[in-house]
Parts: sequence; structure tokens; C-alpha cells
Amino acid sequence: GLQLISHPFAESPTKVQLVGGAHRCEGRVEVEHNGQWGTVCDDGWDRRDVAVVCRELNCGAVIQTPRGASYQPPASEEQRVLIQGVGCNGTEDTLAQCELNYDVFDCSHEEDAGAQCENPDSDLFIPEAVRLVDGPGHCQGRVEVLHQSQWSTVCKAGWNLQVSKVVCRQLGCGRALLTHGSCNKSTQGKGPIWMGKMSCSGQEANLRSCLLSRLENNCTHGEDTWMECEDPFELKLVGGDTPCSGRLEVLHKGSWGSVCDDNWGEKEDQVVCKQLGCGKSLLPSPKTRKIYGPGAGRIWLDDVNCSGKEQSLEFCRHRLWGYHDCTHKEDVEVICTGTSY
Repeated sequence: GLQLISHPFAESPTKVQLVGGAHRCEGRVEVEHNGQWGTVCDDGWDRRDVAVVCRELNCGAVIQTPRGASYQPPASEEQRVLIQGVGCNGTEDTLAQCELNYDVFDCSHEEDAGAQCENPDSDLFIPEAVRLVDGPGHCQGRVEVLHQSQWSTVCKAGWNLQVSKVVCRQLGCGRALLTHGSCNKSTQGKGPIWMGKMSCSGQEANLRSCLLSRLENNCTHGEDTWMECEDPFELKLVGGDTPCSGRLEVLHKGSWGSVCDDNWGEKEDQVVCKQLGCGKSLLPSPKTRKIYGPGAGRIWLDDVNCSGKEQSLEFCRHRLWGYHDCTHKEDVEVICTGTSY
């Protein structure tokens, strides 16, 4: 067997950490000596040794003793193997209290020890998915996040405008309107409450790109977050022979309305045709010639200004929704080459 000898610096507690795992309670075992972090050889490494590491790091129970080399990226060549063998009886509070053999010989990083403990922060997870429920559509409602096929409500304290912007984008909805209201009695959730706090810039494509931290105080369902995004931006061409020609109508707040032709031109036409999957714009729609007749109801947009690169008309500049100095005689008409069907 391996003879374990004590070493002067074994008496002073060395720091220990786990590197490369999915959370702080699993990974390749590293110990600190003189300001340098090194690895541990897995000679004689067993569940009793891992139990001590789990305890020292305030993690949960031992799950297993994985190979340290299985965690990416592996230890660099410059990093030393500091300990040849560890002999814990499993009841110690720290690795430094175990018998440690510092006479390292013939041990490569292939033999690095690993540890996997239960993660006490497991109620803290990056959401796999997000949804808004109990609202009038999928773009408004109580926020819920998914983890391992279970949905949890979200505490208002960990929520803000930037996070809401990301959620609206992730759900394919329009802009964030109400960002962190509280649910009332009838819309509160039941079941688990997620204790996470996301830090987003607001530009991310989904929540997985935001940073996650932990909320200090526990929450109740009275603090469940409610948020509202605009409905997804939709448009259509009406009155033509095909869905690819006609008077332009856009959907806003649940009702369809027309677009005023002030400042409207070829670039705006192209964005509409592209968005509808209708190929290119066929001819400029001159103000003089209106084929499809005036619309009725709201005039939603005016002074629309596109660069032509936009994927959707909603990303073009325009006046505030419903603000215009137009009549339905100025409703935009668009004729595209392609067919969307």
C-alpha cells in the first residue's frame, strides 16, 4: 500500500476548490499551496475523501468520485500535482485534517482526482425556458421558468425592465410594456418559487445569456411577477388578388389598422415584401394611383423610415403608434412579385 506521511504544511489548512463542473460542487479537485493551485493524484482516492471535500465546501452529500481529467478544460501542463495520496476517514471537516502524502512521483494529470457532491444551490438554475401564463395571450401573464420539467414562478425582487426585454424577445413578442407588476390573488401561482435574480443588458436573445445570482430573502406567491409585452408584430396586404398585393394593414393592441404613405418609398416596400415572404417589391406605389381603396378604422403608423435591411417593419423608425396627420386616402399599398402561398 501507499505509505502516507504527514508534511509540515499539511497542518495549516490548505484551500480546496472544484474546477470544470456544472456547478461549484463538482469538478477536478484543486488545492492551494503557496498561492499556487495544483491537483491531487487519485491514488487511493475514494468516497471518504470526497465526503470531506463536500463538507469543506458546504456542499451536499457525496454523489460519486469521477475522474478529474473528465472535466474540461483539463489541468494545464504548468500546473503541478501537489498531493500524491489522501487518506481521510470521512469524518474530517477539511482535507487539511486528513493524512496527505506530498511526495509526488509518477503522477500525470490523467490521474487527477475529481469529486461530485450534491449542489445545495440546486434551486438556483438558469431557466431552460420561460412562459407567461394566465394572461390574455402568450405575450402577457405571470412569469414562469422551466427546470427539469418543472415550472416555477418568479419573485418580483429579481426582475426588472432589462430582463423583461429579453423575455419578450425570447417569446417572439413585441416590446416590453409592463415589466414587473405583482400578480393579484386570482393570478398568483402555486408550487415552487424560483429564487434567482437575472442580470441582463436587455440586448440578449434569451435568458441563458444573462448572469444569475441568488436572491437574499425568501419570497411568497404574493410577490409573483406579472409582465406584459406587446403582441407580436403582424402585417398583411388586403384587397388584392393574392396575399402579396394590397393595402397594408398592421396589427397593434389586437386591432388591424392602416399605414399612412407620408415618407413611404421603395425601401419600405422591400421590407414589407421580404417580411411577408413575397419576394421583391414590384413597382413603387405612387401616391397618385390607389388601386385597393381606402381602409377603415385606425391609422396606426406614419412617417415610417426603413434602411431596407430590417427583417420586420417594426424595426423601422416611425412615429408613436396611432399618431399621424393623415386620412385613409393616404393608406399605403404594396405590390410584391412573389407569392407567400
